[in-house]
Amino acid sequence: MFIVSLTYLVPLEQVDAFIPEHVSYLNEQYAKGRFILSGRKEPRTGGVIISAIADRKKLNDVLAEDPFHREGLASYEVTEIVPTKASEKLAFLL
Repeated sequence: MFIVSLTYLVPLEQVDAFIPEHVSYLNEQYAKGRFILSGRKEPRTGGVIISAIADRKKLNDVLAEDPFHREGLASYEVTEIVPTKASEKLAFLL
C-alpha cells in the first residue's frame, strides 16, 4: 500500500484548468480498484492519494497517467506502508 503526497508546482489557476481531467483520472483508478482514498490538502497546496497497488513500478506507471503529472503541475512523494493495525471499520486493509 502506498501514500502519495502531491505538491503543486504552479499557481492554482493552472491546476484548476486540469481539475476535470484529474477527476476523470481518479474515477478510472477507483473503478479499477487502484485507489482507495484521495483528497486535497488544506491549505490547498496539493493532494493525497492512498493506493491499494502493491507494486511500486505499477504505481509509478499509473501516476504517470495523471494529467497533473503529465502537465508538470505537481511533484509526487510516495511512501510505502505495510498496515499492521487498523480500526474495525478499516480492518479490510490489513
